[in-house]
This record gives sequence, structure tokens and C-alpha cells, in this order.
Amino acid sequence: MNKTTTFLLLAVFGLMAACSPSREKTVNRIQVLEKSLFSPESVSFNKAKADSLMALYEDFIKANPKDSLAPGFLFKSANVAMNMGDGTKAINLFDKYLQDYPDKPKAAISMFFKGFVYENVLHNLDKAREIYLLFIEKYPSNDFVKDAKMALMNLGKTPEMLVKEFELKRQADSLRIGDSLAQGKKKKRK
Repeated sequence: MNKTTTFLLLAVFGLMAACSPSREKTVNRIQVLEKSLFSPESVSFNKAKADSLMALYEDFIKANPKDSLAPGFLFKSANVAMNMGDGTKAINLFDKYLQDYPDKPKAAISMFFKGFVYENVLHNLDKAREIYLLFIEKYPSNDFVKDAKMALMNLGKTPEMLVKEFELKRQADSLRIGDSLAQGKKKKRK
């Protein structure tokens, strides 16, 4: 290769590197957006910032799938989608996490959140039940198993139904306590 060809190749690579943001620049942009979106001073949700943040997460993951930050960014992206009410996107992102990073710490919670999204965002109770049961089977010692079991017990119940059940249980507990006290007093008299 002559000097002119070498110089042109170096110039092209230099331009390509300058046009694509570096890993550090992307991470910094993500951190700035996260701070502005999730800061305690933020009084309202900014959908445009959330969309930009998700796009940055996804761009980073595509460019750096083996990077140590990729699993965390994918999990955060799924959570942003879930909290924005985009159930289908959240499910797809949680599925991608489970497929690409099955041994990472957030895999179990990703499966639990899939059930949550099916239940509360997509209102597909059959699919929510299936995912919660699979979660309990696959991660029996996870901290969220109790939550999954509670979700299964309450699937499809309206808030009014839950309040009524709680009040009935409280009344039954009060009656049981009253009965126990009365029996204790009877024993003392004898």
C-alpha cells in the first residue's frame, strides 16, 4: 500500500470513530438521562426522556452485548417500558434478558416482572398465572416467591373484592380472639 492509500484508510476509520459515540460517551449520556428522569426533584414523568433513555440502552446493548453493563441496561430498559405501560415491549425485553443472560442475578426478577406485566399491564391473567407458576418452580428460594403466590391467590380480583376479603378476615380474627378470651375467663372462674 502506498502512503496515500494508508492515509485515506486511516482518515476513513478516524471519521467512523468520530461519528459513532464511544462507549464512555454513551454511558455518560445514559447516566445523565437516568439522573434527570429518576431524580427526586423530578415532579412529572417525561416520556420523551424515557424514550431517549430506552433508545440509548438498546443502542448500547446492540453495540456491546458482551459488556458487563449490558445486562443491567437491558433490565432497566424493560423496567422503563413496564412503567410506561408498554407491556409488549417490556415482555420482549424481559424475554431477551432471560434468553441472553439466564445466569445473571436479575433473571429471576425478570421472570417475576413478566408475570406482573401480563397481570397488570396486559391483563392476560392466564399468561400471568403460567409465568408466576413457572417462576415459583424455577426459583423456589427467591425472595419474590411469596409475592408470586400472593399474586396467584388474588389474580383477577378487583380492589373492592380484596378490601372485602380483608375486612371479612379481620372480623373473623376478631371473633376468634373474642372467643379465646371468653374461654380463658370461663376457665379462671372454674
